[in-house]
Amino acid sequence: MAEHDTQHSAALRAQILALVAQYHAASHPASHAFVPGVTPVPVSGRVYDASDMQHLVDAGLDFWLTTGRFAAEFERRFAQLMEARHAILVNSGSSANLLAVSALTSPSLGERALKPGDEVITVAAGFPTTVNPIFQNGLVPVFVDIELPSYGIDVAQLEAARSPRTRAIIIAHALGNPYDLRAVAAFAKQHGLWFIEDCCDAVGARFDGRSVGTYGDLATVSFYPAHHITMGEGGCVLTSSPKLKRIVESFRDWGRDCWCETGQSNTCGKRFEWQLGELPPCYDHKYIYSHIGYNLKLTDMQAAVGVAQLAHVEGFIAARRRNYAFLRAQLDNLSDVLEFATVHPEAEPSWFGFPMRVRESAGFGRAELVRFLESRQIATRVLFGGNLVRQPAYAGRDFRVVGELPKSDQVMQGTLWIGTWPGLTEPMLAWMVESLQAFCRANRPDARHVPTGL
Repeated sequence: MAEHDTQHSAALRAQILALVAQYHAASHPASHAFVPGVTPVPVSGRVYDASDMQHLVDAGLDFWLTTGRFAAEFERRFAQLMEARHAILVNSGSSANLLAVSALTSPSLGERALKPGDEVITVAAGFPTTVNPIFQNGLVPVFVDIELPSYGIDVAQLEAARSPRTRAIIIAHALGNPYDLRAVAAFAKQHGLWFIEDCCDAVGARFDGRSVGTYGDLATVSFYPAHHITMGEGGCVLTSSPKLKRIVESFRDWGRDCWCETGQSNTCGKRFEWQLGELPPCYDHKYIYSHIGYNLKLTDMQAAVGVAQLAHVEGFIAARRRNYAFLRAQLDNLSDVLEFATVHPEAEPSWFGFPMRVRESAGFGRAELVRFLESRQIATRVLFGGNLVRQPAYAGRDFRVVGELPKSDQVMQGTLWIGTWPGLTEPMLAWMVESLQAFCRANRPDARHVPTGL
């Protein structure tokens, strides 16, 4: 009877998943007519097919609502993709950054553990949740400037940023364009500093033939819908250190000392034989806590979508590169008014977006260009928080700055970016080019000169 029930439920599951594929085909037409100026051209979005929906429903039918079999599969396969030994899934890229920094405060790291008041070098131009974990752990950010037009760290400022309190570095690859990883990794190694790579925008990017994320002690990734692959929400921490993996998992899972996977018990065979701290002997190891942790796991339904997305990731990366190359080639004649990104000779970007900075001599400002593009339904974004030290959240906070941060201010004043994501169609890309060409043609300084009459 039990075998019959199992066969019947398996058959029902197969029918349900087949219906999901039919639903996707019926509810997602192959294409929609693009109407210039009417059809939205987003900067990012999710790209999925019937398989993604089937994976989501398959996990839902399991009704295993926390981390489970799909999470384990994703961690294994994503670690391989990123050339790391371990991937630890969490509920967002921001949580991944929080865990990466928090892990470095673990007492189990001995003298290398970060302590309140220690300094962490980062860049001023970027996303706030690269920096926020520094504050949240009682550490002190040391902001250095970026280079333009690469948007990567100005490595020449690293030595000026270092002090006797410097213990770590955390820097993001802006919009998927790798900075000089060799220089930063060498500096970290020379001075015994921890190095975290924020790769939230950079899945698929490489430097000197290696995947980003492999140069740091830890790396972080985001799976928000805007990113290279998505789970809706989600992120992960990457490391090749078994010790750091264990620490990150502890901080993610309430700070517990136990290393059992979710839903497992007594894998060590000594669950009731521990005595740690001032706890009584034989205290249940599942409820012994060695860190001040969080609960930052994600659901298996999200992980199931991630597993399906892995089938698309190489195509997604190729599409982003192809879209970027098209925009760059078609807009090259605007270089006198728009400054486009440069790439390190050893870097292979995996473009999150297409950045450009309105030159001071352009004859127009970013606000005018943004208004024009948005009026044509072409979505734009600034480079996240701009110069973060100008943000109200950091007023009165304890941090240190190297120099005047002029390039970060230039980004704050003049940089915007548009999309490169795989959902952009050829008509959308052509409309983006036509719109930028039209605006710049009409607003260049020479175009605005109107000769006086007699």
